[in-house]
Amino acid sequence: MNWAATQDRFDLSLLLLLGLSGGAWLTLFAWGRSPYARYLSHEALVPASEPLLLGVYLAAWLLMLNAMMLPTTTPLVALFRRLTRRRAGSGWLVALLLAGYLAVWLAFSLALYVADVSLHRLAGLIPWLAENPWAPAASTLALAGVYQFTPLKHRCLERCRSPLSFITNHWHGKDYGKEALSLGFHHGLYCLGCCWTLMLVMFALGAANLGWMLALGAVMAAEKNSRWGRRLSTPVGLVLLAWAWLTVLRAGPWA
Repeated sequence: MNWAATQDRFDLSLLLLLGLSGGAWLTLFAWGRSPYARYLSHEALVPASEPLLLGVYLAAWLLMLNAMMLPTTTPLVALFRRLTRRRAGSGWLVALLLAGYLAVWLAFSLALYVADVSLHRLAGLIPWLAENPWAPAASTLALAGVYQFTPLKHRCLERCRSPLSFITNHWHGKDYGKEALSLGFHHGLYCLGCCWTLMLVMFALGAANLGWMLALGAVMAAEKNSRWGRRLSTPVGLVLLAWAWLTVLRAGPWA
């Protein structure tokens, strides 16, 4: 049996990637049907004055990131694995790449938490915000819709769609561990530039709804990796803007 050929077909690092994502989906599914399902909603954790609750928030977001975002990195991880396979500790290099990638998204989740706490405090000072919860939701959807048409969105998408050029720009094969971590970090930054408003929509929904997670994850993966992803951004933006407008019409003061 040709083990090298078998390894080409069944790359262990990609199996690990799929295993992490699949395990995250199963954990979220079980969590959502447990007595602690309410802790998947950021509303149950804000403000998290106890460090334990903040830890629960971060754990929930780490699971969501593993479930939704890791599959979108498959082309980059597969190519990086092929380029580094003959190096010692190549599996560790892939792990460092993923660690750098997830670090960016965890920092984003902390920023979301701070913004949400600030919004709750602002609602305490401005009664109109507390009486009209539709306003932040509609604003979030509108922001996500408008961002679909921005040059920054498309620039980040173009970088994510070219994993080979991305690797050649950030991987020089000198300080292996540091460069793998840096590669994952920079890829995470561009991925964040592609998808942050779509993840903001997920946050605005208030809970880890697996249906919405699957739909948004599929949109992000298609935008970044499919041949027809370039044609997807415009209709997604229009849908989000229409959703924002319907939210205003159905829940606004004139409803």
